[in-house]
Amino acid sequence: MVPREKTTGLHVGEATPGCKKVDPIIVADNVRRSFGGVHAVDVDHVEIPRGAITALIGPNGAGKTTFFNLLTGFDTPDEGKWSFNDRSLAGVPAFKVARRGLVRTFQLTKALGLLTVLENMKLGATEQRGERFFTSLFPAAWRSQDKEIEERARELLVRFKLDAKVDDYAASLSGGQRKLLEMARALMSNPTLVMLDEPMAGVNPALTQSLLDHILDLKEQGMTVLFVEHDMHMVRHIADWVVVMAEGKIVAEGDPSTVMSDPAVIDAYLGAHQDVDLGVVTGRVAGDGADADASRHMIEEESNDELEREEKKR
Repeated sequence: MVPREKTTGLHVGEATPGCKKVDPIIVADNVRRSFGGVHAVDVDHVEIPRGAITALIGPNGAGKTTFFNLLTGFDTPDEGKWSFNDRSLAGVPAFKVARRGLVRTFQLTKALGLLTVLENMKLGATEQRGERFFTSLFPAAWRSQDKEIEERARELLVRFKLDAKVDDYAASLSGGQRKLLEMARALMSNPTLVMLDEPMAGVNPALTQSLLDHILDLKEQGMTVLFVEHDMHMVRHIADWVVVMAEGKIVAEGDPSTVMSDPAVIDAYLGAHQDVDLGVVTGRVAGDGADADASRHMIEEESNDELEREEKKR
């Protein structure tokens, strides 16, 4: 991976949980969500810095995906308030959140398999005149806009190296290609903030570098990125800022190097395996024998269990 310059100077004062940011794009206060008496999310205060890549990490069951769902309107909290670009998002449905410039991808891809890759892309564009009942009756009213949407879709497919698949059904794509398609489709709405839920989950190693480069490109194009990821070696390399959740709470914040050495993070995330290098645990760095194998097996089992739980929910 070619090193790219990290964004620094994102916070004011000491880097503690809930610390103030110089220019926050999201601010959340007292956001809580419970399921059957279990507090899945219990966030007192957190700010996401603008123009940076922020990683949201934590063990399985920490509440990361639930927090994503709350911020983007896919779930409703028991209490709390949060804003995006200084506008409240409390009670705003997901489709309106996307129109405001906050889009997300899912851990389990949402490509529509019976539509072509190009058709999936065109669905990502907002404010399409042809989607309104009255104007849909008059093709002249929406044909020029539809042409512009298709041109943008094709440009993005070229950038994401999916142009050869433009007329293929989305169901024929590999898992990694569907991840690329979902990320490309999210950009059809020209978002300000892109939220990625485990973008590397289930991706063939051959496509990993491509996905990482695209995430870094988003920041260079002026967007803010917030992503959930279990691969700590990847987090260390691309994240400017890291927020750590455990048992629904924000337990640590800071730059990757500082957070990775925080005893509270090591205890919450790795538990008994805290003596193993994080890169070894994720399989990105060579380690020695039994400890490395056992640690990788532990993380793989946790990731597989989480995928199975999400699949059952859907």
